[in-house]
Amino acid sequence: MKDETTGLTLARHAVRKQIGAQGEIILTSELPLDPVVAHTGLWLEKWARETPEAIYLAERSGAGWRELSYAEVLDSVKAIASALIARGFGPETPILIMSGNSVDHALLSFGAQWAGVPSVPLAEQYALIEEAHFRVQYAIAKTRPAMAFVDDAARYAKALALPDLDGIEIVASATEGAPRKVTPFTELLKGDAGVDLEAAHAKVGPDTVAKILFTSGSSSDPKGVLTTQRMMCANQAQMSSVLPFIKERKPRIVDWLPWNHVFGGSHNVNMMLMHGGAFYIDSGKPTKALFGRTVENVTDKAGTLAFNVPVGFSMLVHEMETNRALREAYFRDLDMLFYAGASLPQDIWTRLEEMAIEQRGRLPLMISSWGLTETAPANVMVHEPIGRSGVIGVPLPGVEVKLLPDADMRCEIRVRGDNVMPGYLNDPAKTAEAFDEDGFFVTGDAVRFVDDADPSRGLAFDGRVSEDFKLLTGTWVQAGKLRLDALETLRDLVQDVVICGHDRGEIGLFIFPRPDHVQGDNVSEGAVIDEHLQAEIHHVLRRMAREASGSAKRIARAIILAEPPSVKDGEVTDKGSLNTRKIITRRAELLERLYDNDDPALIRV
Repeated sequence: MKDETTGLTLARHAVRKQIGAQGEIILTSELPLDPVVAHTGLWLEKWARETPEAIYLAERSGAGWRELSYAEVLDSVKAIASALIARGFGPETPILIMSGNSVDHALLSFGAQWAGVPSVPLAEQYALIEEAHFRVQYAIAKTRPAMAFVDDAARYAKALALPDLDGIEIVASATEGAPRKVTPFTELLKGDAGVDLEAAHAKVGPDTVAKILFTSGSSSDPKGVLTTQRMMCANQAQMSSVLPFIKERKPRIVDWLPWNHVFGGSHNVNMMLMHGGAFYIDSGKPTKALFGRTVENVTDKAGTLAFNVPVGFSMLVHEMETNRALREAYFRDLDMLFYAGASLPQDIWTRLEEMAIEQRGRLPLMISSWGLTETAPANVMVHEPIGRSGVIGVPLPGVEVKLLPDADMRCEIRVRGDNVMPGYLNDPAKTAEAFDEDGFFVTGDAVRFVDDADPSRGLAFDGRVSEDFKLLTGTWVQAGKLRLDALETLRDLVQDVVICGHDRGEIGLFIFPRPDHVQGDNVSEGAVIDEHLQAEIHHVLRRMAREASGSAKRIARAIILAEPPSVKDGEVTDKGSLNTRKIITRRAELLERLYDNDDPALIRV
């Protein structure tokens, strides 16, 4: 049905709620599921046949763009697939992709899928930052790849020199400056006419592993998620079922989200492919150094859909306040704004709405979703106008949601469906632990109903059950939810926070300040923290404490850490989130200082 607010064809929330024998709540969608194809190659073939000249993939090239049509992409994919088959590659010979988003990265990934060969995309910083090379070494040991790819051999030279890559074929788009023998990517594009490509491709089906995506490793070593064709194709059909407007006009995105992450690499790449859309690779990022590229790219090739994390939308809003060209381009054809990764601050949501009205006279659909690497990713999604941030939505068609409520109606959420992984790579024990007795994937996340009396209003994210802990009093602390609350309240003052207090008498807070607030290297070695910052944080925490309803929600003490989270020591995951367990373990001395009432660095609330 046409929505009056957005002018788009939308599917309204329709939820069925059942109560199980043990008090569990089962939620399902009442909407029909769109057809599910057997593998992504069928989408590529469809659009290469129906719209061969339409652009699918593009990236910056000098002052312009390198643009590849669907027909060109299909030709390249088949050539790469035949080259891989000629090398004897198959399901047991993965390809490690060590560099970031690029057209060649995409072609290699799709060529591998065509041949039934898994690809293993890694966060590019693992190869670029020498202190993070242990992550590359871990991935090599775990997946045993037969090939490794980078876009620029000179840029990734230190990683390519790792002895762990001995005996593995190295492929690079730019080969100059390589520290070892490298195969030019153009060699793969030549293909091999001597192989039976059709016979090999015919073996690709729903259960074929397309990618091995590593989890963030925030609570343990990263696990390799076996991502099948069934998972990716089912998830796109599930989302297409609730967003029918995407089928009415071919979408276009300008997107930076990294392809080693399920959001960028599976959700967004495959959404464009399924619907015959265009994917313009944004070479920028929401960082001070690279945001200028995003501004240039979006102004030049703005999309019909916009995917981002909250900090990205915040930077765009700030820039559009004074950059009229960006604002006009951004909203000109925009149908949908989609955020994930964290809750979008309501003031940013409101300003985006205001700008949209100013520029085009109507609102885009503004939505969010919730999912995990193990679920391809989306399980629940907002798919109607709701006018507020913080809601993650309702179950998608084909997804069963199990909720285990506590006395306060906070619910642990578990999911089951064709978008859920079959298991972790070479880890039957972790795989068994990941599913409950009914076959639901145990996510470790918590949600609440927006309205207990009306499940169609959707669910709101409420932290991670696995991060919860008890104080000495036996009181449970919902650490994930409390962290989100603290970040929201302190958002202009801090970079991130860690909730502490397991087996302690009070809740404490590790605070990572913005880098511009720190002088020196380490809080224990005489670094200077801006005094005004300390005073302002103290003031905000005192206000939070006054408003807290009990000891489980009251932050009683804090310490500001001048040393930023360490990538080398595993304190930061590949998705940029904090590894809480690693931080607390590595900084045990600072944890003791946090609970020392006589420590001069302590902020006592």
